[in-house]
Amino acid sequence: MASFSRPDGRPPDQLRPITIEANIAPYASGSVLMGFGATRVICAATIEPKVPAWMKQQGVKGGWLTAEYSMLPYSTLDRKQRDIAKGKLDGRTVEIQRLIGRSLRAVIDLQKLGENTLWIDCDVLQADGGTRTASITGAYLATRLAIQKLLDAKKLAENPLTDSVAAISVGLFDGHPVLDLNYIEDKDAAVDFNVVMTGQGKFVEVQGTGEETTFSQEELDRLLVLARAGLQKLADIQSGFLAQQLLAR
Repeated sequence: MASFSRPDGRPPDQLRPITIEANIAPYASGSVLMGFGATRVICAATIEPKVPAWMKQQGVKGGWLTAEYSMLPYSTLDRKQRDIAKGKLDGRTVEIQRLIGRSLRAVIDLQKLGENTLWIDCDVLQADGGTRTASITGAYLATRLAIQKLLDAKKLAENPLTDSVAAISVGLFDGHPVLDLNYIEDKDAAVDFNVVMTGQGKFVEVQGTGEETTFSQEELDRLLVLARAGLQKLADIQSGFLAQQLLAR
């Protein structure tokens, strides 16, 4: 039997090279350029000292966090039309930015954020699969850097973040469970999952579908075990990056 080989030669359980560049957007409160292999996403967090009108109208205390996501026209091989040119957001964009917002709100105490709105902007510079997972992983880092600025300025009494959060894709490609799918794998995968998990190992969200096929309980379990191992590695990478950044302050 021929041995299984991924298109880029990685072992099934290996992440793509992870790269992080801090302060890519100097006017944001916190920002990173997040790389999952050839996928590159600018993740920026901006803190606005006010809350949405609906919160005041409904008497909701604390702050708010919301996210926006976009793919720049030149991020794909064929130019992607801007949403503004179409006059509306496409369904995929809405789904992803809601996922980013949910993922970050799962690890932040909005009461401790005070009357501030934390805007998360994720802009895809280059897409090679996993743009939503790279966005969530980088959005947490940008948020943590932004929160530190409020703490340093004594505008917050304590850190409202309760944990870290990261995301990764897993799937069945050529009959084999694989971690962190690139575009070729994502396009041809029989089963495709996106998994969001906190640094303490609690799941935030699991999105999974069979692409014109089905999957067994055993296959589901194998994919989740694979995702958990990858997410633990990502949590360690996030922790190391933040330790370096915060010590350098």
